[in-house]
Amino acid sequence: MILKNFAVFEGGDGSGTTTQLELVRNRFIQSSPPVFPPLYTTCEPTDGPIGRLLRSALRGEITLQAETLATLFAADRNEHVYAPGGIEERSKRGELVLSDRYVLSSLVYQGIDCGEALPRRLNSRFPLPELLLFFDIESGLAISRMQGRQIREIYEYPRFQRKVRERYQALLPWYAREGVRVEIIDASQSPQAVAEEVWRALTQMPILKG
Repeated sequence: MILKNFAVFEGGDGSGTTTQLELVRNRFIQSSPPVFPPLYTTCEPTDGPIGRLLRSALRGEITLQAETLATLFAADRNEHVYAPGGIEERSKRGELVLSDRYVLSSLVYQGIDCGEALPRRLNSRFPLPELLLFFDIESGLAISRMQGRQIREIYEYPRFQRKVRERYQALLPWYAREGVRVEIIDASQSPQAVAEEVWRALTQMPILKG
């Protein structure tokens, strides 16, 4: 099922999804007078209790089995989508919902760690976004962007990130066949150039065209 008014930013670590989500949010805030629909920006893992546990695991503060991580990501997503005030409710009432990461991240990252079957089964009931923006960047450049980070997460090393990019590229055609509009963004450009590509893609959504 495609969930209208819902778009997802996806990409490997260092691809700039979080930066671009913030730039879109600022663009809405600075619109005067407001000319856009209500905007809700969010991310995964969430800030909820399951999401906080996941972030601790991603920072290497606790060690969990790959299958446990896959299950926790799906549980966190279930709350993210279906809880009161969640993605589904907001999208259906006419808000534009943008999420930094969603199901595809699990199919990529946990798919590498524990195989395809479990992440696919755990995530089969979640709606698909209307629009998926994939921020494509060569893994070496992405790693170089992360060099200054004080805290490195468990997936942020070159060999794994190369696999991440390959798996994203392999899975994108499936999303397109399912009716998701997939836009590939060259994330090696400057943040400003990327932001313009992102904005052009978003403004093709019916909620913004109207």
